[in-house]
Amino acid sequence: MRIFLTGATGYIGGAILDALIRSGHSVTALVRDQEKAARVAARGGHPVIGTLAEPESYRAAAEAHDGYIHAALDRTTGRGPAIERLALETMLEAARTRRAGATTHRLVVFTSGAWVLGQAPEPVAEDAPPNPIALAAHRPEHERLVLDAADDRLRTVVVRPGVVYGGGTGMVSDIFRAAANGLVRVVGDGNNRWPLIYDRDLADLFVRIVAHEEASGIYHANDEGDERVNDIVSAIAPYLPVRPDVRHIPLDEARSKMGPFAEALALDQVIRSPRARALGWSPTLHSVSGNAARLLEEWRTLRN
Repeated sequence: MRIFLTGATGYIGGAILDALIRSGHSVTALVRDQEKAARVAARGGHPVIGTLAEPESYRAAAEAHDGYIHAALDRTTGRGPAIERLALETMLEAARTRRAGATTHRLVVFTSGAWVLGQAPEPVAEDAPPNPIALAAHRPEHERLVLDAADDRLRTVVVRPGVVYGGGTGMVSDIFRAAANGLVRVVGDGNNRWPLIYDRDLADLFVRIVAHEEASGIYHANDEGDERVNDIVSAIAPYLPVRPDVRHIPLDEARSKMGPFAEALALDQVIRSPRARALGWSPTLHSVSGNAARLLEEWRTLRN
């Protein structure tokens, strides 16, 4: 399939790019500049230079594709939610602009996130109603925009990843970095559970969605390990030269210093992914704690 991808030089989008190319798909990636274009080309993608906030910079290129995956997040302008909606509207419009004689369905996939579910101390699956925290307050509307666009020639999908780990960035890597520096600050008591997912396993779900012609609707993506933040910190400590100090910060104090992101760090979520697993998807890694040595070494390698 010919796929148009946003966010290809980012954390999630980069993993998706690599997985799609390994699976034989042709991927055109929207990038901001020549340096990012070179990075995409080196990985086997076809770069198009433009910006999400300016649809005319990529509209023509997007219309030539069969599938669209939005995995970008614009944090540079303070207009992230508005730009995200604009990008989704542009891709949906492009997906409806069929080439003469086209016979295959087109596909639009929106990368949302587990934070749209809010606190979830009891298991919730893909049919759970949204209850977003402040950082994800715009996401349910954007999910609905995509899902409601489905028709007999267009299938639409929303993927809700949990907390993505692997590589050198993300919330788990932040813990690795803090622990290596000797002090880990944990928001709350640390007994909250994060719905974790390895970046390569997440990318595999996207590949399965692209390949499965009946795949549509909402898919959760997490390893269902229900690991507590304290478990992650304890698991990596033995692999560090010096055992780090751990400071638990009350949520109110964290909010005053970190803003709404503090709420995300303190979320307790037990999330299930039955629709994703029905596609034959099964994560290869099932916990951070059980793979702490490997993941810490991976982080060290990518950091250097």
